[in-house]
Amino acid sequence: MGRLDDVILHGEEEQKALDGIFEQISEWGLKLPAVTPYPLHFGLGKFYETGETEFWIANEEERGYCGKYLFVFDGQTCPYHHHVVKHETFFVVKGKISMKVGEEVKEMSEGDLLVMPPLLDHSFTGIGPALILEVSMPSIPNDSFFENKAIGENGVL
Repeated sequence: MGRLDDVILHGEEEQKALDGIFEQISEWGLKLPAVTPYPLHFGLGKFYETGETEFWIANEEERGYCGKYLFVFDGQTCPYHHHVVKHETFFVVKGKISMKVGEEVKEMSEGDLLVMPPLLDHSFTGIGPALILEVSMPSIPNDSFFENKAIGENGVL
């Protein structure tokens, strides 16, 4: 995960977040893959406000694909950003999100699909808890450019 180690929860905070996530997943009657979850606070220390939890199923750089589940709690936001290389497709598995793309904001719910080409700024916020499937090109270092320059190294992760 590289620099992501600096932007994930650890210890009791991590366990509390994961307990809440797995409780919700169980209530939905779902099961997530047996992979390491990454509860991201993006270095801002406000996980339940600005954060998400990623479950990386695969990140096959040599083969050219990535698949992961993204979980957000109610009101939790993945911060506004874009990628230069990465092309993504988001599928809402459970719950609802408010998706900001450029200046447009739209509500997405279970079954909704959104293709996100490179260079297009986007963020999403849970309207209640939500689980999203991301299918994309590989996640690579230094390809996430955040509007908030306090994230990563001057807004780059």
